[in-house]
Amino acid sequence: MLRCTLALILLAAGTLSSAQNPTNRDYQLTVDVQLVELPISVLDNHGLPVRGLRREHFTVFEDKLEQNISLFKQEDVPLSIGLVIDGSGSMMDKRDKVSTAAMTFVRESNPEDETAVFSFGDEAFLEQDFTSNTRKLSHALEGIASNGKTALYDAVFLATKHLRYNSDRDKKVLIVISDGEDNQSQYKLKQVLNTMRESNVILYAVGLLKPFSPPSIYGVSGKDALKKLAEATGGASFFPQNVSEVEEICRRIARDLRNQYTIGYRPSNEKLDGSWRKIQVRLNAPKSMSKLKVRTRQGYYAPRDTRSPSQQVAGESGQAQPLSKNTTR
Repeated sequence: MLRCTLALILLAAGTLSSAQNPTNRDYQLTVDVQLVELPISVLDNHGLPVRGLRREHFTVFEDKLEQNISLFKQEDVPLSIGLVIDGSGSMMDKRDKVSTAAMTFVRESNPEDETAVFSFGDEAFLEQDFTSNTRKLSHALEGIASNGKTALYDAVFLATKHLRYNSDRDKKVLIVISDGEDNQSQYKLKQVLNTMRESNVILYAVGLLKPFSPPSIYGVSGKDALKKLAEATGGASFFPQNVSEVEEICRRIARDLRNQYTIGYRPSNEKLDGSWRKIQVRLNAPKSMSKLKVRTRQGYYAPRDTRSPSQQVAGESGQAQPLSKNTTR
């Protein structure tokens, strides 16, 4: 079985990626034109996906300013998926049912999806790199050992990076299943949240937590941490009472992902300043549809203008403008 420490893999991949492609593959942006694409889930009051909505049913705001929607579609596109499974010692009695639930998710998803399996205890590991082979995925899940502490933040951070460097798919998803608070990571929740916000990864979390979940050594409870990670990316968090409920939750997540809308717009704010842009999507659904819930990511970081000063002065002409003789430097 392939089992490699994820931090070492990411170190090598990051070095290679930066040498070959200095841009973020999640956002193939030109200097002058940017298309922001939002995966959007619309659910009814039973948590089931709502189909059949049209472009005019959605309104998008960026920093409270309404945007012009230029892209609208609903299609079941192949995804890149990371199954991030808690391999700490406390998961030993839950292992079989979690593995079964994870494979249920794989089988309910698009057959053309590519899936990788990650585990974490004291460290984060890549158990199986991207594949559509269900036998390999099942074998990797069955082989996860249950021991050590809970390096949840490290696993989410490094798995996100792995999807970013090693997947060409437009849509990327992490499914995190854990039963405890982080007590081992080098990365802090704030760092992980920033990485998620900079990426195009949607995170779904399944927390098998005790009814009362005290704060971890980082001052954040496991439930709050999983909720924040999911909400930041437009995903969702689930906290079942029993491990036997996880399989149905995985079916629900697969169904959600296969029925999302994609909305795109070119921001009215054209500044390339690296600032955080807050997004809000409002739904103007037909009156026959009531109590619908809309879910998408909270925002994005605008790209920065990486051109040299002379290139920025040149603008679209591609030729730098000479300084006036009277210009004071």
